[in-house]
Amino acid sequence: MLGKIIGGVIGARAARKPGGVNETGGALMGVATVALARRFGIPGMIAAAAGSYALKRYKNKNQAKRTTIHQR
Repeated sequence: MLGKIIGGVIGARAARKPGGVNETGGALMGVATVALARRFGIPGMIAAAAGSYALKRYKNKNQAKRTTIHQR
Protein backbone atom coordinates (compact mmCIF):
# COMPACT_ATOMS: atom_id res chain seq x y z
CA MET A 1 0.00 0.00 0.00
CA LEU A 2 2.77 2.41 0.89
CA GLY A 3 4.53 1.65 -2.39
CA LYS A 4 1.41 2.55 -4.37
CA ILE A 5 1.07 5.85 -2.51
CA ILE A 6 4.70 6.73 -3.13
CA GLY A 7 4.36 5.70 -6.79
CA GLY A 8 1.26 7.88 -7.14
CA VAL A 9 2.98 10.91 -5.64
CA ILE A 10 6.07 10.47 -7.83
CA GLY A 11 3.89 9.99 -10.91
CA ALA A 12 1.88 13.13 -10.15
CA ARG A 13 5.06 15.16 -9.73
CA ALA A 14 6.53 13.75 -12.94
CA ALA A 15 3.35 14.71 -14.80
CA ARG A 16 3.88 18.37 -13.92
CA LYS A 17 6.66 18.49 -16.49
CA PRO A 18 5.54 19.11 -20.09
CA GLY A 19 4.60 15.76 -21.56
CA GLY A 20 0.89 15.78 -22.25
CA VAL A 21 -0.25 14.04 -19.05
CA ASN A 22 -2.15 15.72 -16.23
CA GLU A 23 -1.44 15.04 -12.54
CA THR A 24 -4.20 12.47 -12.20
CA GLY A 25 -2.91 10.50 -15.17
CA GLY A 26 0.62 10.69 -13.80
CA ALA A 27 -0.53 9.41 -10.42
CA LEU A 28 -2.35 6.49 -12.05
CA MET A 29 0.72 5.63 -14.12
CA GLY A 30 2.87 5.74 -10.97
CA VAL A 31 0.54 3.35 -9.14
CA ALA A 32 0.42 1.03 -12.17
CA THR A 33 4.21 1.07 -12.43
CA VAL A 34 4.60 -0.08 -8.84
CA ALA A 35 2.04 -2.86 -9.33
CA LEU A 36 3.71 -4.05 -12.54
CA ALA A 37 7.17 -3.92 -10.99
CA ARG A 38 6.01 -6.27 -8.26
CA ARG A 39 4.33 -8.59 -10.73
CA PHE A 40 7.18 -8.72 -13.29
CA GLY A 41 10.11 -9.05 -10.91
CA ILE A 42 13.65 -8.14 -11.88
CA PRO A 43 13.91 -10.24 -15.09
CA GLY A 44 10.57 -8.96 -16.34
CA MET A 45 11.51 -5.34 -15.68
CA ILE A 46 14.80 -5.78 -17.56
CA ALA A 47 12.93 -7.34 -20.48
CA ALA A 48 10.34 -4.54 -20.49
CA ALA A 49 13.06 -1.88 -20.44
CA ALA A 50 14.94 -3.56 -23.29
CA GLY A 51 11.74 -3.88 -25.32
CA SER A 52 10.82 -0.25 -24.71
CA TYR A 53 14.28 0.88 -25.77
CA ALA A 54 14.12 -1.22 -28.95
CA LEU A 55 10.67 0.17 -29.80
CA LYS A 56 11.89 3.74 -29.27
CA ARG A 57 14.88 3.20 -31.57
CA TYR A 58 12.65 1.60 -34.22
CA LYS A 59 10.17 4.49 -34.14
CA ASN A 60 12.93 7.11 -34.29
CA LYS A 61 14.55 5.32 -37.23
CA ASN A 62 11.26 5.21 -39.16
CA GLN A 63 10.55 8.85 -38.37
CA ALA A 64 14.01 9.84 -39.65
CA LYS A 65 13.38 7.92 -42.89
CA ARG A 66 10.04 9.69 -43.40
CA THR A 67 11.63 13.06 -42.74
CA THR A 68 14.41 12.53 -45.29
CA ILE A 69 11.93 11.26 -47.91
CA HIS A 70 9.74 14.37 -47.53
CA GLN A 71 12.73 16.72 -47.71
CA ARG A 72 13.75 15.58 -51.21
